[in-house]
Amino acid sequence: MADNNIRMPSCVVNGVGASPGIAIGRAFLLDRGKLKPRGEKISSDQVAFESERFLEAVTGARQELEEIKERTLKAGGSEVASQEHNYIFDVHLLMMKDKMLVDDTLTLIKEKKINAEWALSLNSEKIINFFKQMQDAYLRERQSDVAHVSERILRHLAGSDYDSIDKISHGVIIVAHDLSPADTLQLNPQKVSAFITDLGGRTSHTAIVARSLEIPAVVGTEYATEKINGGDRLVVDGIEGKIIVNPGREQLAAYQEKKKQYNSFQAQLILNRDLPAETTDGFRVALAGNIETPEETESIISHGASNIGLYRTEFLFLNRRTLPSEEEHFLTYKKVTESLPPGSTTTIRTFDLGADKIAESERFHEDSVNPALGLRGIRLCLNHQEIFITQLRGILKASHYGKLKIMLPMISGLKELRQALEIIAATKAELEREGVPFDAEIPVGIMIEVPSAAIISDQLAREADFFSIGTNDLIQYTLALDRSNEHVSYLYEPLHPAILRLLDQIIDNARKAEIPVSICGEMAGEPLYTLVLLGLGLDKLSMNAISIPHVKQIIRQSTFVEAQGMLEESLKMETAAEVEAYVAKEMNRRFPETFLMKI
Repeated sequence: MADNNIRMPSCVVNGVGASPGIAIGRAFLLDRGKLKPRGEKISSDQVAFESERFLEAVTGARQELEEIKERTLKAGGSEVASQEHNYIFDVHLLMMKDKMLVDDTLTLIKEKKINAEWALSLNSEKIINFFKQMQDAYLRERQSDVAHVSERILRHLAGSDYDSIDKISHGVIIVAHDLSPADTLQLNPQKVSAFITDLGGRTSHTAIVARSLEIPAVVGTEYATEKINGGDRLVVDGIEGKIIVNPGREQLAAYQEKKKQYNSFQAQLILNRDLPAETTDGFRVALAGNIETPEETESIISHGASNIGLYRTEFLFLNRRTLPSEEEHFLTYKKVTESLPPGSTTTIRTFDLGADKIAESERFHEDSVNPALGLRGIRLCLNHQEIFITQLRGILKASHYGKLKIMLPMISGLKELRQALEIIAATKAELEREGVPFDAEIPVGIMIEVPSAAIISDQLAREADFFSIGTNDLIQYTLALDRSNEHVSYLYEPLHPAILRLLDQIIDNARKAEIPVSICGEMAGEPLYTLVLLGLGLDKLSMNAISIPHVKQIIRQSTFVEAQGMLEESLKMETAAEVEAYVAKEMNRRFPETFLMKI
């Protein structure tokens, strides 16, 4: 073919597989060069003018986003996708009203005597750094939302505009330095078969949108825009996080076959969505979803789960100057319960933030070299009981409208658990005196994510109603490493023998005490680990929505006896590398079609 004579040499670009699937097409480079705002000192009599410029830019950016939102929602799509899209637009629109973003920028203009662009850049950088320090990966990715909102306002200040998405007229693969969620929502899957960005992570809103639109995406490539030219033939593997630039004939044929297999596999998963997660020899495990906001419940249900195994409540406390009120807590949790099918259960984790992250943080200032090991989670709740009680009252009041559970994070010993239970009992008594209805038998359980809690899990099991194992922190703390530190992240090994032994011990102690036990960390949603976890005899696995059908498929095609055998073999091994190699070999042998599709 003539095309082969002019093709540039093949190369591979690696990134993060943000949305699964295989796409083959031509590159369309979208210019999204980052604005470099001009910085100028101003005189006192220019403060009012610059302040007005800034407020007009915010208004213009809001109006633009409102128009995009209306246009996008009119375009239609599934009800679930529309719910998710509406939520993401609303997050950005709310940010443009946020006092931390708007008022603090105006304050900088006035106090530092600087122009609007400079003030906005300084302020957004401060907010972005705030999110960068978050331990939770999902919360950390919210820095990208702040960056996108600030960029939109800056472009209005500069009178600049993006290349129009409307330029795209045929099936292409977009290559960009970055895409905002609003950009992504405007993509027409009939015209755009995939996208690639230099920036971004798997839990960014842009990635979430890509998954809801079912557009393959690879993000966080760093240099894709430098290595790919417009018109290059590309293979985008959103499963492995890999891009093949100008593939050879054999590579192209292999990926065409992989795409065919993936599409067939996805069609099969949809058929199983409403079936139970039960092995062929009758062992059933509940599959639940992890959420951060009430709007995500639609996605959880559409992927085949009816319960929420982990509702992270931290977002109620972030990006604001005042603490959430009891009424805010109540209405938020009530909304979640009412959006689920009748009889469904929501497990609400009380807030797990450090003193340096919550609203009005100056009231709780703590000098700490490592906030992750400082005053956070249940420690902060017990230190500042007024915040804890406000949240508990909201949860208890909402429990009258649906089945709720309370889950306490960062419990390290019996003293903390007993103190928390005393506060919960006192809060119940107070509501009873006030004549406020609530579920008097609401279960209270704990996260097992600290090694000390794992070691004394036999004692904790006698006083908690249930366990939920937070593998993210348990692995991090047990192996003494920071997952966000690139120099030691390679040591993050979920199948490390120490981790498997701890999990086995925790679950055995829960069984002896006859309390339910689940896993709600990222490990639960990784199909590679499904049979090992199943062999432990867990009652529930709670995960991100997109993982639910894959994990269910594996469970339904396996026996509990097989899973127990895989666990027993794994527990005999001495290194994480040995366990990983054994589990990968076994899973690929048993489910080759699934592990071509590894998320």
